[in-house]
Amino acid sequence: MTKQQVRDFWDQASCGEVYAQGATLRQRLEAQAATRHRLEPYIAGFARFPEGAGCDVLEVGVGMGADHLEWAQAHPRRLAGVDHSARAVEFTRRRLGLYGLKPQVLVGDAEDLPFAEGSFDLVYSWGVLHHSPDTGRAVAEVLRVLRPGGRARVMIYHRPSVVGYLLWIRYGLLAGCPGRSLADIYAHHLESPGTQAFTVAQARALFGGFSQIKTRVELSCGDLLEAAAGQRHAGPLLAAARKLWPRAMIRRTLESHGLFLLIEAVK
Repeated sequence: MTKQQVRDFWDQASCGEVYAQGATLRQRLEAQAATRHRLEPYIAGFARFPEGAGCDVLEVGVGMGADHLEWAQAHPRRLAGVDHSARAVEFTRRRLGLYGLKPQVLVGDAEDLPFAEGSFDLVYSWGVLHHSPDTGRAVAEVLRVLRPGGRARVMIYHRPSVVGYLLWIRYGLLAGCPGRSLADIYAHHLESPGTQAFTVAQARALFGGFSQIKTRVELSCGDLLEAAAGQRHAGPLLAAARKLWPRAMIRRTLESHGLFLLIEAVK
């Protein structure tokens, strides 16, 4: 997997673009944001956007800009954003422009952030760093650009997860390759090429340079089959599974097997 392959994947369609429905750009972007926050209701409580007021905030991986607009409306002293995808950067610029805002959003590499050491009070990244070939280096960059005492709020993909089991059934067991590892399944069948996922212990090691680390696992809308399948997956088997999926049981018994690993760390 190369960075160019990752960029090419996300330049075809930004994450959540399938939910951007409507006659005007504003309607499409608002529909995408509304669906995002309905399917992932824990974002607001994790990000705590109002805490950006008066702070220097960086978002690594702006996507379509739904969260970036939330940060902007919190009135930070400075707000910057980077994304590997030019498509995502354009969506974010246009979204904030609809509200009369002029964002500092750049096409950039999470493994080589274009900011000086100690530039930010808060770095936020939701579902992005696991797409970088060297996630450890990306985390080190988050640490570098934070000021002492600065906070990182990062979501990366978790292993094992219900999503991982589903993909293994489809691309391992049913494909006649039951020996395929979850890491291999994630890399080849979950979103962009090379997508990674981490155990809690691995995540704690990645963030080992921080003075404080808190983690928690959340079931995603993918684990619960409540969302569109994204760019890679469709078909009658998935449609049938959605109708029969035991969501209540999964919430009761597999809470620790969610796809989302939420990390809060202090430099």
